[in-house]
Amino acid sequence: QVQLVESGGGLVQPGGSLRLSCAASGSIVSINAMGWYRQAPGKQRELVAQITTSGSTNYADSVKGRFTISRDNAESTVYLQMNSLKPEDTAVYYCHVIILVLSGQLVNSWGQGTQVTVSS
Repeated sequence: QVQLVESGGGLVQPGGSLRLSCAASGSIVSINAMGWYRQAPGKQRELVAQITTSGSTNYADSVKGRFTISRDNAESTVYLQMNSLKPEDTAVYYCHVIILVLSGQLVNSWGQGTQVTVSS
């Protein structure tokens, strides 16, 4: 019904940057909130950043000032620009999108996850 395709993860040195992308496709009427979560080994999945339809943003305290979330509504895509990366940012990053589909349902959709590793 809805597919989310993530890209942009990888290995980067401390202080480096990465940009994650997540594109939604399928039976989409409209997209509500879009966001990024992450899960490190042995830890619970946590919210990293979220952006509403109007462009309001919300960030975890640990990434404020370093990460920037944005969205392209025409392309149904959400981005996460990650700067000044730290080893503690290492995790699998998942995009999350709330989508109104053709059937009239609001669907919570998750990406497949992309690994981000920050290490020297």
